[in-house]
Amino acid sequence: MRGASESAGAQGDRCCPVRSVPVSRPFAWLSAGMRDLALAPGPSLLHGLVVSLAGIGILALSIHHWPLLPGAFSGFVLVAPILATGLYELSRRLAEGETPTLAHVVAAWVRGTRPLVWMGLGLALAATLWVLVSAVLVALFVQAPITGVREFLRSVVVGEGSNLFPLWLTLGGVGASVVFAATVVSVPLLLDREVGLGAALATSVRAVGENPVTMALWAALIMLLTLLSMATFMLGFALTIPVIGHATWHAYRDVVDASALPRRK
Repeated sequence: MRGASESAGAQGDRCCPVRSVPVSRPFAWLSAGMRDLALAPGPSLLHGLVVSLAGIGILALSIHHWPLLPGAFSGFVLVAPILATGLYELSRRLAEGETPTLAHVVAAWVRGTRPLVWMGLGLALAATLWVLVSAVLVALFVQAPITGVREFLRSVVVGEGSNLFPLWLTLGGVGASVVFAATVVSVPLLLDREVGLGAALATSVRAVGENPVTMALWAALIMLLTLLSMATFMLGFALTIPVIGHATWHAYRDVVDASALPRRK
């Protein structure tokens, strides 16, 4: 028994094999995500509703603290992979032929493994740091007081002679790319298999390296859906979060070969 346990542990510390997939696969993932949403609408839409309400709360808070607005929303997006853990569990149950319920979602969170906890803490820390960096950039580059949407757009987005917005986009793009590469398949992998955090992160980065164009398209689609959801004053997240979450599970199953690892109970 000890030898088998040590063998499983050694396997869990290694990067999983990854597959090369066609560039068009992200559209298939979205289609599968919409199918899972239709099969488990209640718990799926509840995830989206919670994220929508959180987004509305962030918007309401930022109205009174405008310098926090850019970092708050982009930081909110950074923690999305861990927020979708319940959606991955729903798709996992559907793949096994079960009828998933909210109880399965709660059980997935309750049994949260140590690697998943560390992943969540890491993403929360990254989001917090980005909020602080964004606030510092606004404080350094914007001298005029920001009291409303017009002043925010003129001082932060347009910049009126400053390079604040291009700098913010560049730094944010680099940070988001790193987070995307590290989390695109690692969270569903951690939920599904007995694997260490380092191996899951390495597998995710390798999956992006093996499929750069496909993953770039997937990232662009996620960003497009995110922007559209924000344009609806966060209400769109009620639908897009479930679809993206379920689709991410199918992306993981499509790209990662985790068959050598034991299933996580």
